[in-house]
Amino acid sequence: MKNLINNDSGGNITYGNHVLLSIISLATQEISGVGSLVGKGVKMDVVGNTVNIVVSINVYYGVSCADLAFRIQDNIRRNIETSTTYKAGKIDVNILGVEFRNKKDTTTL
Repeated sequence: MKNLINNDSGGNITYGNHVLLSIISLATQEISGVGSLVGKGVKMDVVGNTVNIVVSINVYYGVSCADLAFRIQDNIRRNIETSTTYKAGKIDVNILGVEFRNKKDTTTL
């Protein structure tokens, strides 16, 4: 399914749903503290020019869930609105589990 947006120059911009899903997935995974996406990870609903999003993740042990969810929402909103002609609507972040880092992984949050 493709999403069609009319722009001011008289032409049309068309996005495949996989493009939006990829932007959302990458915006989520680039936030430090996200362990993994759970299940399909990202669900979205496009209504007019607005994208409503649900992201399901696991977090790394020791991360502030509230802070992480806020940073994910902010990053998704920024990426959607700068990369496409869509506006980000409701962004829900579901934290479903906790993961532990490998002992060899010495990166800090």
